[in-house]
Amino acid sequence: MAGMDIRLERDGAIATLLLDRPDKRNALTEAMWTAMPSLLDEAAQDDAVRVLIVSGTGGHFASGADITEFEAVYATPERAQSYSRAVAGALDALADFPKPALARIEGACVGAGCGIALACDLRFAADGARFGVTPAKLGLVYTLNDTRRLVEAVGVPAAKDILFSARLLEAAEALSVGLIDRLMAPGDLGRAVADYAALLVSRSGHSAKVAKRMIAMIQNGVTGETEETRALFLDAFSGDDFAEGYRAFLDKRTPDFSKDKT
Repeated sequence: MAGMDIRLERDGAIATLLLDRPDKRNALTEAMWTAMPSLLDEAAQDDAVRVLIVSGTGGHFASGADITEFEAVYATPERAQSYSRAVAGALDALADFPKPALARIEGACVGAGCGIALACDLRFAADGARFGVTPAKLGLVYTLNDTRRLVEAVGVPAAKDILFSARLLEAAEALSVGLIDRLMAPGDLGRAVADYAALLVSRSGHSAKVAKRMIAMIQNGVTGETEETRALFLDAFSGDDFAEGYRAFLDKRTPDFSKDKT
C-alpha cells in the first residue's frame, strides 16, 4: 500500500515489513505500532511467504518511537496504558512471528527501533549503524519482554551497561557484544540479507518453524521433553517436507520445498 508509513511488501517467498518515514528516520507513530500486528499476521497466514525481512527507508532502520506524540499518548494513565499496550503488542507479535525474521539494519537503530531489531531472529547490520536502548534518557523503563530479549542477545552485564548508560554503540561494538549477528560494508548489506533469505527459502519451512518454536520453549524454561516436543519431532517423519528431503537425498538432487504448506 503506497503512502503508508508501515507496510508489507512481497517478493516471491520473501516478505518485507517496511518502515517508511524517512524524514523522521522511521520513528514509529502510534498508528504504526497499531498496524504492525495485523501486517505480521497477514505474512504469517500467507503460505507463500517463507521469510520476513524488517527494514527501514532513507538509510535508517528506526530511530525509536515518535517522541512528538508523547505529550498526547502519556496525557493520562489510561491513555499511557493504551499506548504501551500497542507498542508491546507489536513487539511481541514480531517476536512470536512463526517464520524466520531478519532485521536489515543501517543508520539509526535506537530505542524502540532496537526493540524491533531484538524481536527479530537475526540481525544483519551495515558498518556505520548505531545502536542504543535509551529509556534512561527519558526516565522510562524497558518492559520485561523487551529486557528479556536484550539479555538473551547480549547477556546480563552488557544489558546492564546498555540500559544504565543509554549510550550509543557503534556497529563493531554491537557485533562484539552480540547485539547484532552479521556486520558488513554498507554496499554489501542488501545482497547479504537477500542471499541469506534465499538460503532459508531453499530449506524446509517446516523445519525452520518447528526449530523456532522449540527454541522459544527453551527460552521459556522448558528443560525436558514433553508430549508436545515429542510430537513435533515424530510428526516430521510423516510430513511432506521429509518425504521430499529424503527422496532428494536418495536421488542425489537438491530438494524442492517450495510447496511447503505446514
